[in-house]
Amino acid sequence: MNKQKNKQYPSGKSQRTGKKVSEEAEFIDNTPQRKQFGQLPQAWREDIRQALEVMQRGGIILYPTDTIWGIGCDATNAEAVARVFAIKRREDAKALISLVDSPAKVQGCVREMPDVAWDLIELATRPLTIIYDGAQFLAPNLMAEDGSAALRVTNEPFSHELCLRMKRPIVSTSANISGEAAPQCFADISPEIIQQVDYVCTSRREERENPPASSIIKLGVGGQIQIIRK
Repeated sequence: MNKQKNKQYPSGKSQRTGKKVSEEAEFIDNTPQRKQFGQLPQAWREDIRQALEVMQRGGIILYPTDTIWGIGCDATNAEAVARVFAIKRREDAKALISLVDSPAKVQGCVREMPDVAWDLIELATRPLTIIYDGAQFLAPNLMAEDGSAALRVTNEPFSHELCLRMKRPIVSTSANISGEAAPQCFADISPEIIQQVDYVCTSRREERENPPASSIIKLGVGGQIQIIRK
């Protein structure tokens, strides 16, 4: 299995050459996911651009993911993460999940990525969130008290493209007040949540049922697996 070191690149530069590329060109790529997804609809591309602009300014978005609709922000911005906790009325002692577009991005967020994690991500047949020890380069209030963080590689076209172009993890927590039922589709999201975010994505709103929440496991020392949610 190819386990590449994660590299960080400034916004607007090609990951292959480091040279500046146009926004249009950023949507044309030969990654396996892009080949699988094909050309994204123009409306999605514009939606992604607007969502990125908001998050890059420290704002909060409401967006479709590989599971249910989520409240999102730059996972490295502590102030934005604090706003997400406030919107959900959730204690910040409870860590939030973040999405990335590839296992290499996961590797950049943890001090040591167990070998078994690569296999788990590759072989997963449904969305899989993994809690890793030794998180790094994330907002401190995003991590659990033990220094771990929950990360998931998304293979859904919209959220994958959003994460790829954001070039850093994006918070993904259910679009509901803590303790209330998670919305099964956009139509189920309460006006209270919608009014508190800075941008509401327009893509995939018409879908009436989204996939269920992800499975969650925790990887311990030596790759020990603890099932948190099936």
